[in-house]
Amino acid sequence: METSVILIAVVVLFLFYIIFTAVRIVPEYERLVVLALGKYAGTRGPGIIFIIPFLETARKVDLRERFLEIPRQTAISKDNTAIDIDFLVYYRIVNPKLSVLEVENVVQASLNIAATTLRAVIGDIELDDVLAKREQINDVLRVKLDEVTERWGLKVTRVEIREVEPPKLVQDAMNRQMSAERE
Repeated sequence: METSVILIAVVVLFLFYIIFTAVRIVPEYERLVVLALGKYAGTRGPGIIFIIPFLETARKVDLRERFLEIPRQTAISKDNTAIDIDFLVYYRIVNPKLSVLEVENVVQASLNIAATTLRAVIGDIELDDVLAKREQINDVLRVKLDEVTERWGLKVTRVEIREVEPPKLVQDAMNRQMSAERE
């Protein structure tokens, strides 16, 4: 009698586990990329989604616009001046399948490509233009990043340079020039 009660309790708990893992509620801003036995089986959502336990696995992908904070990077300008720059990259995932299947970690890959692209773009511009033409640099960065991340299902919507810091000697010279002009 006692073992049959325990057996029934185990069976009921197992059924609850199966139902709990099989039924997913996906919000409007997310999708599930489903793999059946390791092979792509579709992108599902939003709403109530059924996943076959033990045969299908699902990865959740957020479709909302997000941002990456690119830490301070030192780039060398065309006139061989080291400049410290930090910036933000705004992006959203437009193809959940590609963001899961084409790259291991889409956010980390985007962070790395953004840092290297910044160095390449700044390397083609002189210091005066870096300080004066932020909007143009933002646009060039956005276009170049978007070209690369497109194959990962990612759309770069905006790039914003937050801070450009030239070397201390250049900053001091600029400050002296500004105070001389004021006098």
